[in-house]
Amino acid sequence: MAKTATAYKEKMKELSVLSLICSCFYPETRNKLEHEFEDMEVKTINKRASGQAFEVILKPVTPVSDVAHNFPSPPKRDISLDDIEKKLEAAEDRRKYQEAQVLRALAEKREHERDVLLKAMEENSNFSKMAEEKLQMKMEQIKENRDAHLAAMLERLQEKERHAALVRKNKELREELTA
Repeated sequence: MAKTATAYKEKMKELSVLSLICSCFYPETRNKLEHEFEDMEVKTINKRASGQAFEVILKPVTPVSDVAHNFPSPPKRDISLDDIEKKLEAAEDRRKYQEAQVLRALAEKREHERDVLLKAMEENSNFSKMAEEKLQMKMEQIKENRDAHLAAMLERLQEKERHAALVRKNKELREELTA
């Protein structure tokens, strides 16, 4: 299965991208999109509104194709101790930079939270002061109204007392006159 997948990948690399692009521009070649390669056959399936559809049929793997696809891996480069140390230093620098970024973000977040808390405390203090002032003004108004009401009641009571005294005086005068 792995050999089949590898062969498929190699054949897909061999497909000419240029031929696919040209098939889009030249309709006479678009109809002839069936191609055959050594190990693979490409057939056009039903055309779709969104574009072309292809079916890729892989042929059985032959011993010749296995040999053709075995490419030696490129030689590994010798890595010196200095290169390793430079890479480790670069990695450490990146780690420190990322750590500094995280710490900076956390500090900004804490400062923002502190600012929000201070603002909330200030607004709460202002609200308390305003509420206390309103309550004080309301209490003063109630006291003034009460004092005015008491003064009016005393005035009416004194008025009634004077009237009662006048009525008593008139009654005494009538009694003296009739007697």
